[in-house]
Amino acid sequence: MKTYEISGVERESLGKKETKLLRSAGLVPCVIYGGEKVIHFSAEEAAFKHAIYTPNVYIMNITIGEKVIKAIIQDVQFHPVTDSLLHVDFLEINDAENVNIEIPVKLNGFAKGVAKGGKLQLSMRRLRVSGLLANLPDELNIDVTDVELGKSIKVGELNFENLDILNAKNAVVCTVKLTRAARAAAKEEKAAAAGGKKKK
Repeated sequence: MKTYEISGVERESLGKKETKLLRSAGLVPCVIYGGEKVIHFSAEEAAFKHAIYTPNVYIMNITIGEKVIKAIIQDVQFHPVTDSLLHVDFLEINDAENVNIEIPVKLNGFAKGVAKGGKLQLSMRRLRVSGLLANLPDELNIDVTDVELGKSIKVGELNFENLDILNAKNAVVCTVKLTRAARAAAKEEKAAAAGGKKKK
């Protein structure tokens, strides 16, 4: 999985006044859970631009002083009016323990249903999986070649090596929906077939 580098400064004061001062200086209050201790730090808001405003998911390498901590983003808070970044929660991870993380879905292939006039719709852009850090891919590739008109792929039909999918098994990942054009073509096909039988 791709990594993202970010540097921060550990916070000594955690009050509302200090937090307000940080934000006015273009800094974001952050916290890291899951390790030996909870670490509060701040980092420049601009440093998060390519980590948060993107469909990609990263393993974050956070440098605080002389220590580098591996973590994933757990929660992000934005200002309701300005949409500026207010706070970021991280979860510390390591190579020896399973990580629960959402990974982007990528659909591959040309669905049979699309060839017949249907429209492929992606319902779940990310799937939540569990696996060791070394086994986490950048994206989850799903082959849609055999999906017919009106059919779908559900979570329970998927299998990824060395990963457990945590979403509900009956959740629909993608569907080939019937379009008006597809319905019209199907009616014409039935009508043509019926006409052929009558001639015989």
